[in-house]
Amino acid sequence: MEAKQSASMEDYLESILMLGEGKEAVRVSQMSKALRVKMPSVSSALAKLSQEGLVEHKRYGRVQLTPEGERVAEDVFHRHEALRHFLTEILNIDPETAAGDACKMEHTISPVTQQKLAKFVEFVNQPPEGPPKWLKIFHHYLRRAKLPEEYIARCLKED
Repeated sequence: MEAKQSASMEDYLESILMLGEGKEAVRVSQMSKALRVKMPSVSSALAKLSQEGLVEHKRYGRVQLTPEGERVAEDVFHRHEALRHFLTEILNIDPETAAGDACKMEHTISPVTQQKLAKFVEFVNQPPEGPPKWLKIFHHYLRRAKLPEEYIARCLKED
């Protein structure tokens, strides 16, 4: 059974995937800049990830994910994207805040919750005419802290 990576180790793996666009090896300096950490911290993390068979890295060389490292990095990336989409498209959170929050949340969400969240976002975005009416009403409610008048009138009429 594979060992669960810490949040910071997952961030290192995800950064390699993103910086290398899934294909190319990346430099330690690129990772340091992207993650806003010092190069010795990156080197230390890479040594650990290399021992675990998740990256290939020689001192002063480029870093590349192993097939297992790529699998873990893609899993982290998919969790991040599902959360980011939910936060921006459903909860209407600004993209910068959503990206930061998704990065924090991606490390603790269970695979089952992540899968259902991704399916929920996919379901909501399914209709060809755009977001469903209830989502538009929810976004109105978020902006104004009250339901739209026409919605209230229609609900009262239906009772």
